[in-house]
Amino acid sequence: MKQKKVYTAIGLMSGTSLDGIDAALIETDGYDYVRPLGFMSEPYAPELRTNLRACFGKEKLDDAGHDAERKMTLQHAELVKKLTAKYKYETNCIGFHGQTILHDIGRQLTVQIGDARLLAAETGIDVVHDFRSNDVAAGGQGAPLVPLYHQALVKAQDLELPVALVNIGGVANMTWIGKGQDNLIAFDTGTGNALMDDYVKAHLGLDYDKDGAIAAKGKAQTSILDGWMKHDYFAQTPPKSLDRNEWDIAAMGPLAEDLNGLSHEDALATLLAFTVEGIALALKHVPDNPRSVYLCGGGRHNKALVNALKKRMPCDIKMIDDLGWNGDATEAECFAYLAVRSLLGLPISLPSTTGVPKPMTGAKLQKA
Repeated sequence: MKQKKVYTAIGLMSGTSLDGIDAALIETDGYDYVRPLGFMSEPYAPELRTNLRACFGKEKLDDAGHDAERKMTLQHAELVKKLTAKYKYETNCIGFHGQTILHDIGRQLTVQIGDARLLAAETGIDVVHDFRSNDVAAGGQGAPLVPLYHQALVKAQDLELPVALVNIGGVANMTWIGKGQDNLIAFDTGTGNALMDDYVKAHLGLDYDKDGAIAAKGKAQTSILDGWMKHDYFAQTPPKSLDRNEWDIAAMGPLAEDLNGLSHEDALATLLAFTVEGIALALKHVPDNPRSVYLCGGGRHNKALVNALKKRMPCDIKMIDDLGWNGDATEAECFAYLAVRSLLGLPISLPSTTGVPKPMTGAKLQKA
C-alpha cells in the first residue's frame, strides 16, 4: 500500500467569544493520522476585542472594520512566527479560519474576516482560508466544520461507541460518533459562552465569569428558561447551525427584558442553564445516547457549567484532556487538519454534519 504523504500544518482559530487567537501545529496525512506537535494562545488587546465586536452582524466592513481586520491578521502572523520559532518544524501550510462576524443561513450568508494575502506575505507560508463559503453556496449550513477532525481523533483511541464531543465556545456544538464507518452527526446545540460573556461585559465590566463563580451563587429562573427553550431552533432536525448573535442580550431584545430585575447571580445562572439545556436537548437528535460526552473549548473551564452538565446529562461527562488531547487546541488543530484535506481535494463537510448535498471539499489557497 502506498504511504500517504504527511504534512506539517498550522491551524489558527479566533472564536466568537473573542478571547484571542489559538495556534496549533500538527502533523497529518489528511486522513486518519494526526499528531499534535505544539500549541500557543494569545489574548486580544481590549481595544482590538472591542473593535472586532463592533464588526459582528455586518456583511461588509467600514474603514474601522478594515483596520480591525488588518490588526487582527497581523496578530495572527506574529503568533505564527512565535510558534514556528519555538517548535522549529518546516510548515507546509496554514489553515486560517479568520473571525466570524456573521452567520445567517436563512440568507445563505456566512462572513469571516481576515486578510489571507497579508498573512501569507508576513509568514512566508501558504494559507488555506475561507473554509465555509463553498458549503453554504451548495446549500449547506457551513458549520460545524470540526466533526471530521473529531472523528479522526476518536479513531486514534479505543473508545466504546457511541461517544459525543461537545465544543463550548461562543456557540456550543456537538459531534456524535456511532458505530460504523459513516455514523457521524453534528450540529450547533445552542448558545455556549456568548450570552454569559456579553452579560458580564455589559453589567460588570468583566470579560467572562471565571469558573462560573457568579452564576454558581445564583438560581436559574425556570419560568424564564422554559420560555427560551420554546425557540424553534431546539425542535429543528439537524443539520443546523447558529449565528453567535441569534440571541442578543446586548441589544435589549427579549432576553434582556426577561433578565430585567434579576440579580446578576440569578441572571447568569439562568443564562448558564440555557447553555446546559441546549446541550441536553441535543441528545433528542441522535440515534442513541453516547456512553460518554467529552468537553472541549473554553466553556469546559467553567466549573459551574460542567457541574450542571454532570447533573443534567444521562451519560458520563469527561474532559477531552482525559484522552491526552489539549481541549484548548482542538479547534485550531481542526483547521490545520482541514487545510491539508483541502489541499488534497478531500471533503471537509458532509451531508450529516452541515446538510450539504454531498461530501464537499472547500476553502481557497493563497500562495506565499
